[in-house]
Amino acid sequence: MTSFLSSLAHDDLAPATLRGYRYDLRHFLAWRSTVQDAPFTIEGLAEYDLIAYRQHMVAAGRRPATVNRRLDALRRLCRWARGTGALSADATSNVRPMRTIRNRQPVGLTDVESHALLRAAGASSHGLAARNYALVQLMLQAGLRVGEVATLHVGDITMNDRSGSVRIRQGKGLKARDVPLNATARRALKQHLEHRQAPDRTLALFVSSRETAMPVRTIQSVIASIARRARLKRVAVSAHTLRHTFALGYLRDNPGKLLELASLLGHESIDTTAIYTRPSRDDLAADLERSHLNVDG
Repeated sequence: MTSFLSSLAHDDLAPATLRGYRYDLRHFLAWRSTVQDAPFTIEGLAEYDLIAYRQHMVAAGRRPATVNRRLDALRRLCRWARGTGALSADATSNVRPMRTIRNRQPVGLTDVESHALLRAAGASSHGLAARNYALVQLMLQAGLRVGEVATLHVGDITMNDRSGSVRIRQGKGLKARDVPLNATARRALKQHLEHRQAPDRTLALFVSSRETAMPVRTIQSVIASIARRARLKRVAVSAHTLRHTFALGYLRDNPGKLLELASLLGHESIDTTAIYTRPSRDDLAADLERSHLNVDG
């Protein structure tokens, strides 16, 4: 297992993906230690182990997406083992993933909720108002992944009087891209950088009170804290909620521009972006209400 985890570092995977594989494999090993006393060996991995593991996760109430992700980590382990000759047959080949059904689009914030979040961010104490406001604005206006925000340097931001962009050096799959910054995002970032008094371009864009780069967990915690202060209760607000808000708002203002949105979000396939075109719960309710009114009329 250690050799496999070391091999992942040489693959073209995003840092967050690497962490996810390590976490999921550790979860499997922890479960196995509760059902078998013998030490784990890749040669001893059997199909019934995987089926029992899947059933355990289902019984524990894990979401289909979580179950499938953890099984995918084991599939990758088996592929690696077969490639090295340590395994003659793939125990995962007949283990089917769970069916996932997503008929509705992701949930984003309304304009009123976004403004409330920004007000709460701008009211942050301990001299963190400019940083938190710029952080929220950047994610709302550019739709970046939280992992991408955590790796940004000051030099990744380019701003002119009428234009600007942010350079994503470590996107998903380690693919780089440039995302335009609108005037709202540029103003927030300018105030943030002025507050930091011309930092070196190689320094992290967002830092903690100790002047160290904010890791993903800290950014997530900050956003959750701001959402609580804003008293947003309709949805559980996370960094990904802000990305959803950006995507939904972009399609609302630019109907049909899926290719452009996919490029901005860093999606490899437009099929991934198409989820934002699916009807929301409110859309379905409104359609049914109109249908009911037509029948009565």
